Amino acid sequence: MIAPVVIVDYDPQWPILYEEEKGRILEAIGRVIVAIEHVGSTAVPGLGAKPIIDIMVGVGHLADAERCIEPLQAIGYGYVPEHEVSMPQRRYFQKGPPDAHRHLHMVELASEFWQRHLLFRDFLRDHPQVAQEYDRLKRELAARYGSDRAGYTEAKTSFIRSVEARARTLTIPQPLPLPNPGEEGDQETRARAPLSQSWERGRG
Repeated sequence: MIAPVVIVDYDPQWPILYEEEKGRILEAIGRVIVAIEHVGSTAVPGLGAKPIIDIMVGVGHLADAERCIEPLQAIGYGYVPEHEVSMPQRRYFQKGPPDAHRHLHMVELASEFWQRHLLFRDFLRDHPQVAQEYDRLKRELAARYGSDRAGYTEAKTSFIRSVEARARTLTIPQPLPLPNPGEEGDQETRARAPLSQSWERGRG
C-alpha cells in the first residue's frame, strides 16, 4: 500500500542533514561533479515539507553520471534508472528509509532543470509570504489526495510554474564555468545575472 503524503513542520535540522550528505557526496564524486545544491521544500526556512532532503548535483555533461553510479552506491545511494523514461535529462538516486529519504538529482549544470529548481527555491527564500502560501497549499492538497502522490504532485504544478514565471522577471541562475581538469572548483556557488528582455521573449 502506498503511504499517504504527509507534510510536517519545518525542521531546522534539515540544512544540517544536507550539509552532512553534501560532505559524503563530495568525498565520493567531488572530482566528477561541478556543483551541488540543497533544493526542494526542505531547503526553504520555515516551509513545511515531506521530510525528504533533495540534493541537486550538477555535471558538465550527463554522460559523466556513469562515473558516479558505483561511488554513490558505495555510500548508500541506489540508482533508479526507470524514471529516465519520463525525465531523460536527469539521473536519479535515493537513499534511506521512507521517513529519512535523501533524493539525489543529477543533471547538466546548464540545463533548464537546474535553473528552474534554483529559481523556485531562491524565490521562496526571498519571499516568505509566498512560501507560506505554498505551505498552506501543500497541506490542503495532502489532505485531499492522501495516497495519490501523482495527483498531489500534479495539483501543485500550476503554483510552481507561476512562481517560476515571477522569478524569471527578476533574475535567473547562470551556469558556472567548468573547472580545469583535476580541479574541484567552488562546489556551492551560484552566479546570477539580470534576466534579459530577449531571454524572456524567448521563453514565451
